[in-house]
Amino acid sequence: METIETTNKLNFILNEDGGRLDKTLAVLMPDKTRSYIQKLIEQGAVTVNGRYSDKKTKVSAGDEIEVVIPENQKPEILPENIPLDIAYEDEDLLVVNKPKGMVVHPAAGHYNGTLVNALMYHCGDSLSGINGVERPGIVHRIDMMTSGLLIVAKNDFAHRSLAEQIKEHSFTRRYESIVVGNFREDSGTVNAPIGRHPTDRKKMAVTDKNSRPAVTHYQVLRRFGGIGGAEAYTHLRLTLETGRTHQIRVHMAYIGHPVACDPVYGGAKQQFACCEGQCLHAREIEFIHPRDGRIISLTSPLPQYFNDVLHKLESRVQ
Repeated sequence: METIETTNKLNFILNEDGGRLDKTLAVLMPDKTRSYIQKLIEQGAVTVNGRYSDKKTKVSAGDEIEVVIPENQKPEILPENIPLDIAYEDEDLLVVNKPKGMVVHPAAGHYNGTLVNALMYHCGDSLSGINGVERPGIVHRIDMMTSGLLIVAKNDFAHRSLAEQIKEHSFTRRYESIVVGNFREDSGTVNAPIGRHPTDRKKMAVTDKNSRPAVTHYQVLRRFGGIGGAEAYTHLRLTLETGRTHQIRVHMAYIGHPVACDPVYGGAKQQFACCEGQCLHAREIEFIHPRDGRIISLTSPLPQYFNDVLHKLESRVQ
């Protein structure tokens, strides 16, 4: 196969039969998702031998496929007057209690209503710029459907210090979660590398390929044994030693105890429908203040959705 690339155009000349057009392009363009490729085909951005084709078109050796890649135009990120639950704030940083359902930073499909939009309104120009215009002040992140504490840097000095603490594992992050199943032990550690899922680009996985070390410590707070064949659940405290994408969710699923109601890593449908999105809350953080060396320790109360799940589980065992 020969590939000819211009500023916004790709040309592929096939050396062998390729089957369906969309599947062939998924192999030829591994950095693009199948849905993205299918959308390009639907929009008329793909031709085979100069003719527009649909995704099911069969391609063969000698065919020339032309793909026009549209320019990636991202909308301007604007401040929005969105209320923030602020747990701590000074001239260098602030800690917010992010609600479940709020996206941290703008991305495709979420360019407004995010935490960054709210921070830009609240802080004005006082946000660090290390992570660029789309993630001003964001030192670490938590998933959209995870609630709890998240630290924001107001300047580059604070950002570098906090990032270094995370790197050196001196920045403590503790979560609480309800997970599926019962634990025999009262505490333990999951030490398993995490990288991009080998077949699903939207997911992470425990893998040795293109992965990074990941360590999660857990402690059982309470067990809710299944009654009458119902699923058992466990209330855990989890401490991150590292901070990989979806780390707790991936590690818990890996050891056979997925986070309750996790739509991505939860596996088979659970017998107990607890809430929308994973039952996971960033409960505590502790760090050294970049400016004066004080130990800042903050705790976020369990949100209503989490307490509702606990009450439902408690009623089942009484």
